[in-house]
Amino acid sequence: MEREEGLRIETARFVLSAVESRGFVDDGHPEIAFVGRSNVGKSSLLNRLIKRKTLARISSTPGRTRAVNYFLINEDFYFVDLPGYGYARVSKTERQAWADLMEKYFREAARRAMVVQIVDAKVGATDLDVQAYEYVQSVGVPRVVVATKTDRLSRNKMAQAINTIRRTLDGGETQGVIPFSAQTGVGVKELWAEIDRYLVASSRPSGYEG
Repeated sequence: MEREEGLRIETARFVLSAVESRGFVDDGHPEIAFVGRSNVGKSSLLNRLIKRKTLARISSTPGRTRAVNYFLINEDFYFVDLPGYGYARVSKTERQAWADLMEKYFREAARRAMVVQIVDAKVGATDLDVQAYEYVQSVGVPRVVVATKTDRLSRNKMAQAINTIRRTLDGGETQGVIPFSAQTGVGVKELWAEIDRYLVASSRPSGYEG
């Protein structure tokens, strides 16, 4: 049966924050990892997806997510909130530590994770967004790109912004960019469809060809 906003969320709970790779969860559950620049609206997106207001903390100060945070959804799969990249008001040492942590996550979780890369529709894809996109591509992790804060744009400007993001990330070759608004709910159903598709595929036995 088709649902208005994707999977039915029975339970959603915070599990742990990992500040080093030995703290990563690896219990066989698939993971949906969310990554984007600081202040891109990642926490708002997570909360909208699971219909909770405060599960993922929303801060007015960018750069507050400094660990890999795991949320167990329906006791079946994880939402993983990765540290935001590109916030200037931290030391070079901190930025390098975040980069190292994220690289370790991608390398270790590539076999069990899908990445949702979040881009600010109003700002567009920055050089850091392009670097992140290319890195995830090099690791071979399945991914989807979401453009947030689309409620701040008119319909025409939103369409232009989405096309520009596609061209900036990879010359327009990406399959698509999902317009998303945590305020209005635009894109929630479409993003859940991508997540559901990955979860179904990840549950297939090894060697399954469809």
